Amino acid sequence: MELLSSAAISEISADILQAAKEAGFEVAGIAPIEDSPELKYFPRWVAAGHAGEMKYLESRDEQGRLKRESLVNTVPWARSVVVCAINYNTAQPYSTHSSADAKERGWISRYAWGKTDYHDSVMRRLKQVEAVLKNSARGDGLITRCYVDTGPIVERVMAKYAGVGWIGKNTCIINQQVGSWLFLGVVLTSLELKAGLPAPDRCGSCRRCLDACPTGALIAPYQMDATKCISYLTIEHRGPIAPSLMEGMGRQVFGCDICQDVCPWNRKAVMSTDLELQTRPELVNPALEALAAMDESEFERKFNGSPVRRAGFLGLKRNVAIAVGNSGLSRFAPWLEQWAESEDEGLRSAARWALEKISGK
Repeated sequence: MELLSSAAISEISADILQAAKEAGFEVAGIAPIEDSPELKYFPRWVAAGHAGEMKYLESRDEQGRLKRESLVNTVPWARSVVVCAINYNTAQPYSTHSSADAKERGWISRYAWGKTDYHDSVMRRLKQVEAVLKNSARGDGLITRCYVDTGPIVERVMAKYAGVGWIGKNTCIINQQVGSWLFLGVVLTSLELKAGLPAPDRCGSCRRCLDACPTGALIAPYQMDATKCISYLTIEHRGPIAPSLMEGMGRQVFGCDICQDVCPWNRKAVMSTDLELQTRPELVNPALEALAAMDESEFERKFNGSPVRRAGFLGLKRNVAIAVGNSGLSRFAPWLEQWAESEDEGLRSAARWALEKISGK
């Protein structure tokens, strides 16, 4: 590929950021490919067992190095990362808002309320950005790759160095104007673009997210033990859940928003106007009774194309059993008694724990 002037690089970089805006991304930036302190910490995090069953985070290269530890090693051809963020916040209550019938309702994480799978929506928009990049560069040998949660890359670290937002104490990316309800997508490129500046940390002395986490997953500012995180437990984890963690899971049946719900930067978070990302009302505060009565065919119909399918039918039932136990409502006992005989160990153990919970033993 021919060597481009700094003026040409600046123009291409500006074109890409404009393309991101036109594709529907609220925030976009460009980060250089270089190792960072956050990525150097990654091997210790994995070695401590904090990744749990998420073995994809432990994928290694031919030299045995963790791929996510260093983009320099994993994609040596890459020179820049275009990071794009789209806001998925909608005008719905937070999980921390109390209501008269809260104990009778479960909670599905805000990111899974949409009418389409965000992976598809974000990827389609990234492809628009990639097309502009290829057209603007007009050179042989240009390499690009688009990823939405699938590549050997820690997106939030790249987002920080692209100026999209800072990494909060809850480990989420927070943008000063938009908040933290952001889907991230990245385009890796072999072209060295004009990078932005890292976003400054604006968490200050606040520790509301750490204090609010009911399972103690935020073990220190900016550090998470995923094996204690409710999102991990309700989505990624298979099988039984420790009783000490079930107690803290409350009514969460898929994912968890608590550490973002309490974040001051989300008090005036911008509402998305994107039609693709609007809420399916039946997924907001769903009735536990409806979830308990759901059979597998209804699960497939209701959550077709939804991230909720990732939990699986039995996984969701296990989560519902825990939420029912935490509700304290004895009228759910018939379902729990049925599930207590399930062949699935995760559902069986959760149902038996919940029966003891609602009986006050």
